Amino acid sequence: MPHAHHDHHHDHLRGVTNFGAAFAIATALNLALVVAQIVYGLAANSVALLADAGHNFGDALGLILAWGAYLLGRAAPTERFTYGFRSASILSALINAILLLVATGAIAWEAIQRFGRPEQTDGVTVMVVAAAAIVVNGLAAWLLMAGGKDDLNIRSAFVHLTADAAVSAGVVIAGAVLLSTGWTWVDPVASLLVSVAIVWGTWGLLWESLHLSMNAVPQGVNAADVRSYLQNLPGVAGVHDLHIWPMGTTETALTVHLVCGGGRAGDAFLMDTAHELEHRFGIRHATIQVESGDRECGLAPTNVV
Repeated sequence: MPHAHHDHHHDHLRGVTNFGAAFAIATALNLALVVAQIVYGLAANSVALLADAGHNFGDALGLILAWGAYLLGRAAPTERFTYGFRSASILSALINAILLLVATGAIAWEAIQRFGRPEQTDGVTVMVVAAAAIVVNGLAAWLLMAGGKDDLNIRSAFVHLTADAAVSAGVVIAGAVLLSTGWTWVDPVASLLVSVAIVWGTWGLLWESLHLSMNAVPQGVNAADVRSYLQNLPGVAGVHDLHIWPMGTTETALTVHLVCGGGRAGDAFLMDTAHELEHRFGIRHATIQVESGDRECGLAPTNVV
């Protein structure tokens, strides 16, 4: 039973090896921003700034986890971890989503309580610090922008940071309204809007990371289309034991048994099939087993398709 193993992991990594420094700088900028927002948020008595600090702390944590997962993903496989540590990126996304939602819940609860006990807030400080957040998030996003072309993980960080700049712009507007009107309820309302934006952006990440952690077919890969492609290959009489799962947030793996008449499938057929799986579906790590059909495979269902 010949099989083919097709893996472009190392080729893929060569395209992002220069982003360790970008992760480091973006993380440092976000951590500095979080400290500033907490200090000035407490000084200005602004729950909106504290909400944005919680948001940016989630970003910093996400960058740290993504950075660590990126480094772990480059580590060599071991006798026990035969795929290496590529799935660390899935765990980092899941942990990040959970922590961010918990922090957001605490901030939203504080904002709700503020409606019952309105407190004066320094609108100027809110505006200045939020404006600084726009600059920091914009710079961090720019540092990661180029990597988003080839790496889903980096692209997600870029999109998140860009959205954060927009959220901070909303806080600037809230500070301006507060400064011009003196309405104390503007600050908690702004913090609730920030919290809603965080939950809106994080909920999908939570569910997707949960699905990936359970080896679900990654988004963007249609299992029915993959099966149809394999079934229509020349000489293929049946397809069974098809599995598609994420090796991490940037790589997808596949194993499949192909029943070919007489079991004749040379290296060219196997390599061409693996190449097409990568080109059409983004599946870089494919293992294909070819069977003649003379003897029923123990993993084949009774109704082999």
